[in-house]
Amino acid sequence: MADFINRKMYLEKIINRMHNGAVKIITGSRRCGKSWILKKVFRSYLVSQGVNEKNIISISLDIDEPDCDEDLLQKENLKKYIYSKITSDNEQYYIFLDEIQEVEGFERLVNGLAAKENIDVYITGSNSKFLSSDIRTIFRGRGDEIRIFPFSFNEFCTGRSEDIRELWKEYYTYGGMPGLLKQKTPAMKASYLKSLWNKTYVDDVVERNGIRNKTALEAMVDTMCSSIGSLVNPAKLANTMNSVQHIKIDDQTVSSYISCLEDSFLFEGSKRYNIKGKKYFESIQKYYAVDVGLRNARLNFRQQEITHIMENIIYNELRSRDFLVDVGLVEVRELKNGKQEYTQYEVDFIATNGMEKFYIQSAYSLADEQKKKQELKSLMRINDSFKKIVILGNDIASYTDDNGITFMGILQFLQGSL
Repeated sequence: MADFINRKMYLEKIINRMHNGAVKIITGSRRCGKSWILKKVFRSYLVSQGVNEKNIISISLDIDEPDCDEDLLQKENLKKYIYSKITSDNEQYYIFLDEIQEVEGFERLVNGLAAKENIDVYITGSNSKFLSSDIRTIFRGRGDEIRIFPFSFNEFCTGRSEDIRELWKEYYTYGGMPGLLKQKTPAMKASYLKSLWNKTYVDDVVERNGIRNKTALEAMVDTMCSSIGSLVNPAKLANTMNSVQHIKIDDQTVSSYISCLEDSFLFEGSKRYNIKGKKYFESIQKYYAVDVGLRNARLNFRQQEITHIMENIIYNELRSRDFLVDVGLVEVRELKNGKQEYTQYEVDFIATNGMEKFYIQSAYSLADEQKKKQELKSLMRINDSFKKIVILGNDIASYTDDNGITFMGILQFLQGSL
């Protein structure tokens, strides 16, 4: 695999935000590549555009800077050090501050830098103490967030020569965490992913949120990993933990833990939306893991249900393409046993990005005609003109049937089709 993966999608997002007067905040789960994108990919772009290296001031606050004897975790020392590098008011400077949350009171310093016309500020932070939910208050409306996800399938395939179907198997087993590039064997990959959970993610959540019952939190993680793509609410999850794992926990605590795991970018919730009624159901959602490899490792690779894993990967791909994703519900009146009754049909995803909207079903296989009919019921009952898509697990040529529903293979979708 290529040593340098130019994550073009994120590079373009950063380029589009250059010199906009806001603080560019790079967020995402730990080890997903935030620092790499900023300090390697974006830096290389700036140099290629003729920016002098001395005008790129990059500081990693979790390590000692070799050319500075001062403690840069002290705000005044950091401020003095940065301004010593800015030697002209007539030149443009780019400031990268990695792990900025290590500096107490960094907000005023960062906002002050961003207010200067010749300074463009970019920061990352460990999400144990620095989360997207904090941005609104920290930067007073002057923060511009760029969310980073683990490797997409296209990124994962960069520089690889294996058959794409073999790469797909590897991807849905081990996921797209960039650190896997250095892991040569399946055992090493599995060990790396498990280590992230044990030594990084859980401890982060516990530390930030002051969680006292780490055992219950870990049981919550296991339950959510087992429930990807299922409609759940806090009460249902609490009941599962009580009955299956024998962990006594109430739904309020479960709700709090879910929020902590979402804030740490380990899971995302997708709300249920009534398409015809045009309203959300607040109490029930589907949750997806930010990376299926992390999810699989957490469960010791025991629950390898390709249908749920494929659905999770589709969700993550849509999110990485900047779509907002809801779970759809179509409610219709039908005649049953001589009576008119309401029937609910599920749509896996409603993907929206500005004026674009797609209704998407994830169906690993539709070989059985009865299953195909069942999967299409919800799409057939949506009356608007937005595109309806079924993504299949096999490799097929894309086609549109007489009902205007488009069918495509998972590899087609992941390689850019929609």
